[in-house]
Amino acid sequence: MLIVLRTGDAIPTVALKRGEFARWIQDSIGEAWDGPWSEIDVREASAKLPDPGAAAGFIVTGSSASVTERAPWMLRTEGWLREATALDRPILGICFGHQLLAQALGGNVVKNPRGREIGTIKVHLDDGAVHDHLFRELPSAFHANATHVDTVADLPKGAERLATTALDKNAAFRVRRAYGVQFHPEIDGELMRGYLHARKEVIVAEGLPHDEMIQTAQDAPHAINLMKTFAKKVR
Repeated sequence: MLIVLRTGDAIPTVALKRGEFARWIQDSIGEAWDGPWSEIDVREASAKLPDPGAAAGFIVTGSSASVTERAPWMLRTEGWLREATALDRPILGICFGHQLLAQALGGNVVKNPRGREIGTIKVHLDDGAVHDHLFRELPSAFHANATHVDTVADLPKGAERLATTALDKNAAFRVRRAYGVQFHPEIDGELMRGYLHARKEVIVAEGLPHDEMIQTAQDAPHAINLMKTFAKKVR
């Protein structure tokens, strides 16, 4: 079983057409995983966090929330992430999930002083990524879709950095079999344009080239392949 730990909701206008994060993740992974799926909304106080040994792997979604809020459900989920990582369970944290994982393991999350990163961006792999079983099949630079304001300013002690972007020095990392990626491998070009349209007002207010971002938003097959590889490796 693959379990999606839901930490947030998609933008309503996008969700109305394409569903929520778990649906995008399942659609992206596709036939790379032929086992059962489950979803747990960790924001709910009544939600029981899973036994770390109860599934082949875990995927932590994105969220419009900020790890810096230190909400009770975040702290509870961070405790679970520490336990699961210590037990060497396969985890993939996406965007907010990446940040939550980093914070849980001793890293530090802050508002990115370089500003908002949104749209189709270029991800550059660190040299060590060529030896990593999740990243080694990817090219040294590839496109991915992103939308975030916070960043992992400091990685956890002992973490291996795997990638950077123009605005994020810690775009991907690994601790044992727990991975975090700041970008959204499950977001395709259509979803990215939906986010750009929904966030137009704030994007323009921040002086970012909204029209250009719309024009350059695209599918990101290499980023999707990363999720497929994760699913295949935990089978």
